[in-house]
Amino acid sequence: MELKLYSSKSLSVKTEMMLSSSFLNSKHTVKLIPRLCSWRGIFPKASCSRTSQKAINSISHENILDSYSYKVYRTNGSSSKMYIKDKRVLDAIDDIYDGVVVIPERLPSNPNVFASMLRSSICHWKIEGKKGIWLKLPVEKCGLVPIAVQEGFKYHHAERSYIMMTYWIPDGPCLLPSNASHQVGIGGFVINEKNEVLVVQEKHCAPALLGLWKMPTGFILESEEIYTGAVREVKEETGIDTEFVEVVAFRHAQNVSFEKSDLFFICMLRPLSTQIVVDDHEIQAAKWMPLDEFVEQPLIQGDSMFKKIVEICIARIKKCYCGLSVHQLVSKFDGKLSSLYFNIVEDRDSNCQAR
Repeated sequence: MELKLYSSKSLSVKTEMMLSSSFLNSKHTVKLIPRLCSWRGIFPKASCSRTSQKAINSISHENILDSYSYKVYRTNGSSSKMYIKDKRVLDAIDDIYDGVVVIPERLPSNPNVFASMLRSSICHWKIEGKKGIWLKLPVEKCGLVPIAVQEGFKYHHAERSYIMMTYWIPDGPCLLPSNASHQVGIGGFVINEKNEVLVVQEKHCAPALLGLWKMPTGFILESEEIYTGAVREVKEETGIDTEFVEVVAFRHAQNVSFEKSDLFFICMLRPLSTQIVVDDHEIQAAKWMPLDEFVEQPLIQGDSMFKKIVEICIARIKKCYCGLSVHQLVSKFDGKLSSLYFNIVEDRDSNCQAR
């Protein structure tokens, strides 16, 4: 049922109380009841339950139609499905936690328009009972950041192309997840058939580590698997192609970089080539070093962490220790392919047993 079919002298508008208006005519008395949806908005000045008749009459037809989503009810109780979209609420989608995610591509560029729409949106989402608001501001719209801060948004995290901000609507502590708390590093222990270990000396290192020959190390990239990251880092630093075997251990440390924690995975790799090509940007030198010579380095013997890592790797070589191999599995929880690292020793008499 379209609103244009009405031609009576009056209709009733219900916000939080029934009000009368005469901006439309109809042959039947009807009620317009605001319907709140995640993509529809409500203009705060038109939603006050104490608004007087004079105030209602002062609101133009266009303003009301711009500010509410309506459902039209006939006097016999039946209703149409006519809705009007609010132009004063930021375009957003619902998340599965009763929150909303603002669509960054549809953000207004004008700061004044953004400020007005942001205030109206917060009001609208409060009425809807939403909890968290995620606001992603691209670099090209960084001028909107101070406005969001003024309205109560908090910094969540930043990447090269955007800053993510959040707003928690309910009273009480914010339950939105925090930013990533860890960085992930890998070390590649590569040993060939001659019992030689692939080692490097870095161009830039702490003074205490000068002269140390160490395994190639690096950070996992965004959306990169641990096992592929280990293979990539070894290739980048030394030019050696390798095959992932197992994760033999990992270290967990706190407050390593910018108050973030650090997970460092030591991976056993099998070499597939022998010719070393050094990365001139990060690596001073690289070579194949006899295992005994590698182990006896003063910096290895004098550091309990380095020493234990080497002992674990040697135990794995001697098949008296088993690491974790990678297995690709799909979970019904998210429907995505994931890597699960685990070890199964089927033969109890096997020499490869975890301790």
